[in-house]
Amino acid sequence: MARTVTSGRTAAEVLAWSRDLTGPPMRAAVDTLPPSMRRIAGYHFGWLDEHGRPASGGAGKAVRPALVLLAAEAAGGSAEDAVPAAVAVELVHNFSLLHDDVMDGDATRRHRPTAWSVFGVSGAILAGDALLTLAFDVLATASSLRTPEAARVLSAAVLDLVEGQSADTSFETREEVTLPEVVAMAEGKTGALLATSCALGGLAGGAGVERVECLRAFGARLGLAFQVVDDLLGIWGDPAVTGKPVHSDLRNRKKSLPVVAALTSGTPAGDELAAFYRREQTPSPGELAHAAGLVEAAGGRAWAQAYADELLGEALAHLTAATPAPRPAAELHALAHLLTHRDH
Repeated sequence: MARTVTSGRTAAEVLAWSRDLTGPPMRAAVDTLPPSMRRIAGYHFGWLDEHGRPASGGAGKAVRPALVLLAAEAAGGSAEDAVPAAVAVELVHNFSLLHDDVMDGDATRRHRPTAWSVFGVSGAILAGDALLTLAFDVLATASSLRTPEAARVLSAAVLDLVEGQSADTSFETREEVTLPEVVAMAEGKTGALLATSCALGGLAGGAGVERVECLRAFGARLGLAFQVVDDLLGIWGDPAVTGKPVHSDLRNRKKSLPVVAALTSGTPAGDELAAFYRREQTPSPGELAHAAGLVEAAGGRAWAQAYADELLGEALAHLTAATPAPRPAAELHALAHLLTHRDH
């Protein structure tokens, strides 16, 4: 029988709380970087403009830190004890974003030019490397964690993330990619860090091995669902919400989950979409809109939406198995629903 979920804060309130709790130590950590890296990282987080002057851009939603903090509370611990782990996972996340923007050639992030487009490819890569190093330095300060174990958990997530990104890159030059391959890629590229966020939170909260595993599994399934929804937004998302141009994934010929579901559907629309993906010339806005229609006609959009709902159900079942404290359980439910029901 499902556990009763006691009301807590809304997802928006939880994310604001997460930003308030982790923002100051995040800035303090970035301030320890060498000046050249501090400037690029500060720009990427929205704290500085391109000239190094204070700015008020957004530093991201702080989803992963929120998962760390709530998982710690769900395990019976305090959010404050989990702050270093929360900062560490957000630094790793932003390391990956800096590198992803370079590899994908994306010109905008959080409604402003990407770091590489302002400071150059080399600068953005080095800033990402600096954030990754800083993450492990911050994690080492967490008195509530057994640092060697926590570091191994985080480093395993980084390796999974890198493997997922490597697979994603290799798909660009492969004409045929299977749906299980893309699912495995997403599990590494996105699922691994959300899983580790929940596991580190559980460790910081004093959870035992089985409970930590349940929290990790919750994060893993939620992370995959989050990626499915992100892929839907990459085709049909509102640029005002996503910060990226409409149909951006189709323009970049990304083999995302709904696209590969369509390409492997065996339908006429899927075959026509495959021909579109083989073309080398830059597509017009009208051609991109038609390609989006082909993904939908081939069943890719409906499959992805149903899969995201299925994954959310699995994630919440794992959360229930972790026997979380009622209030953080309610807030994890709210956060999970938000991540899987963004406008698309």
